[in-house]
Amino acid sequence: MAKRKSSISNVSLLKWKEPISVVYSNSAELIRPFCFNYGQANDTPQGSNFHSYYISLEDSPENKGFCSSITILFNLIQDAFLFVRRSFFALLGAVSGNSLAGRAAQLTQVQNFGDNPSGTGMYIYVPTKLAAKPPIIVAIHYCTGTAQAYYQGSPYAQLADQKGFIVIYPSSPHSGTCWDVSSQKSLKHNGGGDSNAIANMVTYALKKYNADPKKVFVTGSSSGAMMTNVMAATYPELFAAATAYSGVPAGCFVSSSGAVDAWNSTCAQGNVDQSAAYWTNVVKNMYPGYSGARPRFQVYHGSIDTTLRPNNYRESIKEWTGVFGFDATKPQTVKNNFLPMDTLLISGVQGISALNVGHTVPINGAQDMAWFGL
Repeated sequence: MAKRKSSISNVSLLKWKEPISVVYSNSAELIRPFCFNYGQANDTPQGSNFHSYYISLEDSPENKGFCSSITILFNLIQDAFLFVRRSFFALLGAVSGNSLAGRAAQLTQVQNFGDNPSGTGMYIYVPTKLAAKPPIIVAIHYCTGTAQAYYQGSPYAQLADQKGFIVIYPSSPHSGTCWDVSSQKSLKHNGGGDSNAIANMVTYALKKYNADPKKVFVTGSSSGAMMTNVMAATYPELFAAATAYSGVPAGCFVSSSGAVDAWNSTCAQGNVDQSAAYWTNVVKNMYPGYSGARPRFQVYHGSIDTTLRPNNYRESIKEWTGVFGFDATKPQTVKNNFLPMDTLLISGVQGISALNVGHTVPINGAQDMAWFGL
């Protein structure tokens, strides 16, 4: 199976001849080196040989709990800020229906992009300085979100201005604006669901803008991260790489009744524990007969997520390492004490569990660009 490679920077712990679960605390950068520590985590699944590592804040007799206190304070402030920012941009998007103030290019709705079986909305951002053969990023919003809100609240449009790529922002047609990651329509290649509609958006943009078919990427948050997993499974031929912020494995939210846009509490609460072989079959059954290249996959998840429990992070790592045929029980690591100095070429699967972070893992635009090779 062909494997794509990309230059990666700003990664805390790296290995990628074989995959590994990598744990990275966003807080560590704030007060390093006073509280900087490297170690091996003890939160691996029972009965497994997964190895998790972390970059974290650690107390010592000298700092008398300062690091723990600043970590808690930082995360409270971060969660509050992200909530306010998300709410503000959602309101702004609803009121103005448009883009960031002062931006030369604008977010535009596309009405006729081809077959749209689920009635999914398509919005696109095309920067004024478009690359000659532009890459495409598909950025998929969270539950209660919209294309406009994700455009406002994520860094991709600003990065598009800098780098000349196109951003597609799908908008969910469902009540509550979650994505259908439960029905067979969406969990099958050309099945007629949301995933089918999003794939057709990509095909439309590739043709209209003479975009680079080797540089198409997909990312999303929460429900959008779930759909990111589904897109990578159902349309692997379209994407070179994917990044999922706080999602679940492709197929984990499947509805036994075939319901569209159904909630799966068993999966959400982290009560699904399957083998890599099981998840590999789930992915391959979403596109039977496909034997081509698969997109590299990056997973972000908060270690104290109570909406989509952290076991979904571990199951996602199982799923994508299984798909790539990696042996996740034999990880290798490269210690990086000088974050973010080191740069390595990697391929396959990367996992980042954000220490002491809940469901809202902040989007790291610089990391995304590095993972995508942009």
